[in-house]
Amino acid sequence: MEKYHYRALSESDPEIYTAIRNETKRQQEGLELIASENFVSEAVLDAAGSVFTNKYAEGYPGRRYYGGCEYTDVVETLAIERAKALFGAEHVNVQPHSGSQANIAVYLSACQHGDTIMGMDLSHGGHLTHGHPLNFSGKSFKVVSYKVKKDDETIDYDQMEALANEHKPRLIICGASAYSRIIDFERIARIAHSVGALVMADIAHIAGMVAVGLHPSPVAHCDFVTTTTHKTLRGPRGGMIMCKEQFARDVDRNVFPGTQGGPLVHIIAAKAVAFKEALQPDFKSYQEQVLRNASAMANALGEEGFRIVSGGTDNHLFLLDVFSKGIIGKDAEKALEAAHITVNKNTIPFDTNPPMKASGIRIGTPAVTTRGMKEEEMRKIAGLIAEVLHAHEDPAVRQKVSTDVKTLTADFPLYASRL
Repeated sequence: MEKYHYRALSESDPEIYTAIRNETKRQQEGLELIASENFVSEAVLDAAGSVFTNKYAEGYPGRRYYGGCEYTDVVETLAIERAKALFGAEHVNVQPHSGSQANIAVYLSACQHGDTIMGMDLSHGGHLTHGHPLNFSGKSFKVVSYKVKKDDETIDYDQMEALANEHKPRLIICGASAYSRIIDFERIARIAHSVGALVMADIAHIAGMVAVGLHPSPVAHCDFVTTTTHKTLRGPRGGMIMCKEQFARDVDRNVFPGTQGGPLVHIIAAKAVAFKEALQPDFKSYQEQVLRNASAMANALGEEGFRIVSGGTDNHLFLLDVFSKGIIGKDAEKALEAAHITVNKNTIPFDTNPPMKASGIRIGTPAVTTRGMKEEEMRKIAGLIAEVLHAHEDPAVRQKVSTDVKTLTADFPLYASRL
C-alpha cells in the first residue's frame, strides 16, 4: 500500500499558508497593544506545533486511559513541577484548554448549581466568567457583583465585605481583565473566610508579574488560583489551575472527566517550555520593563490630554477614557487599527455606553515589550495614538501614522525567519 505523502503547507493548502504568512506580516508590521496578547518564543511555537498533537492522553501522568503515553507523562510532569516552582503552589493542573475552562472546573469543585457566588462586575473590570448573566457562570449560579468606587475607580473592598456579609456566598472570585491597580488578595481572602466562603483568584492577566514577585501573590491566601498561560506568562493559549492540596482531587476530577476529555498534549508541552523560560532571571527583567512601559505610555497619553481610568496603572495595562473626548471606544479601535495599532474597545466604570460601543479602550504593553521596546518607544507610540484619536475620522492621518508605525516596528523584528 502506498504511504501517505505529506506535502508542504504552501503546496497542500495555499489559502491557509497565505493567511498564516499574512498574519505573521501583520504582527511584524503592527503595534500589538491588546493587553491579553503577547508573542511567544520560537521554542514555544515549536512545542505547540509538535507531534504531540497526534496523541490522545485522557487521564493524568501514570494514570492514563490510553497506551503510548510515556512521553506525554514526561512533558505533563515537567509542566506541573515547573508551575509549582514558579508560583509556590501545592497542587497544579495544567490540562485546562483555556482560562474559562479552568474557572468552570473550580466552580464545580467549590459550588453546587444555584449557589451564590460573588465576582467583579464586568463593566468595572471583571471577566465574563466571573458571573456575567450571558455566561455559564451567570446562568449556573446566583451572582452578586462588587464594583469599584466612583471617586478613585479602585475596588471597593468595604462594599465587597458588606455584600459578603449580606449574601453569604459560597465562593468569592477576585481578579480582573481590565483593572490597572494592585489587587489585595489577602484582604479578599479574609473577607471570604470570615463568612465561610471559599475564594478563587483569577490571575490570567497578571500571572507573569505574580510569578516574579512584582504583584502580590494570591497562592498563599486563596483556595484556588486560575490563570491563562498566554498574556503576561508569554506561553501558548491555554489555562491552568492551582489549589490547596485539600481540593486537588476534586479539581482534577472536574477537569477530567468533569469538563474535558483528552488534554492538548502539544500545548501542555508548550506550557512546560514557557514555564522554564519564566523561571530564568531575565523573565523578571522583562516583567519590570512591562511595568515601566505601561506607566510611561499612560503618563504620555495623560500629557496628551486623555483621561486614564483610576489615574494610572500598577500593572501591564490601563484604560483610556476616549468618550470624554467625544469618541466611542468602537470608533477609536477602528481608527487605530487602520493605522496598524491594535487595541480593543472596553467599557469603563459607570459607563453610559453599551459594551459594543463602550467609552474606553484597553491598552497593554506585554507584546511590545517582548519585542524589546522601552520607555522611549512608549512615548512615541503614545504620540501616534494621540495623533490618530485627535483626528479619528481623517484617513490621511491614519495613513501617515501607519507609515510611522511600520518604520518603528522595522527596528524590532519579530519571527524574521517566518516572514
